[in-house]
Amino acid sequence: KSSQVAIKGDWKITNVSYPGSDYIAVNSFQIADSKCFVGSTWHFISNNNKGDMSLTKSDCPNFSSPIVWSINKDGLFVLKIVEAGVKSKTVTQGYLLTVANQTEASFQLIDKIDVGGQKKDITYQFEKIN
Repeated sequence: KSSQVAIKGDWKITNVSYPGSDYIAVNSFQIADSKCFVGSTWHFISNNNKGDMSLTKSDCPNFSSPIVWSINKDGLFVLKIVEAGVKSKTVTQGYLLTVANQTEASFQLIDKIDVGGQKKDITYQFEKIN
């Protein structure tokens, strides 16, 4: 699980891209418009697969939440957004994302979204915060 250990630490989403992003709004993780995730900060702890994330962009909802994450046996990134005070094992909905272009300083998470009835990739670009 070297890819999982490499993700630990503090990250910021610097870009969110998908086909048609200039024309089509996407609600990411049922939280907010995908553009609101640009500038969001993510803290990943690898030894217990927990962490947290915060949306900080102006003109977007203020949102901060604990997360539970892991890389499964198929190499997919598993993400659960956990409301405060809720045990993660009671959260039944999560997201499976593909990890791509992973380096020490950056990685991408790619989700499949529905754009006009077609499945398209939405790419979240993460950059390490020093």
